[in-house]
Amino acid sequence: MAEPARWTVRVFVPPVARRGEAIEVRALVGHAMETGFRHDHLGAIVPRDIITVFSCRHAGEEVFRVELSPSIAANPFFSFPARAMESGDFVFSWIDGDGRAQEARAPIVVA
Repeated sequence: MAEPARWTVRVFVPPVARRGEAIEVRALVGHAMETGFRHDHLGAIVPRDIITVFSCRHAGEEVFRVELSPSIAANPFFSFPARAMESGDFVFSWIDGDGRAQEARAPIVVA
């Protein structure tokens, strides 16, 4: 059985755009982003659990990529411009410090 999704994600891509039009792409990843420096109620260190890489691809090309560090806030929000060149999916992917990956998709129709 596949491992259940560890994080929630909300992505927004305009449903329709003109060819070559600059659009705003947004993503919110629900993740606690534990730094590994905090202690629990018993005094034990809470293990580090962060997203290390977040990227977005469209039409086989990477349009956005960021490498994150422990100082990033919980539930990171990303907003970036992209050019809509053809219809298809924007594919968002992220990887945590243990190498676990997850992805989400948002379609766009280019007229």
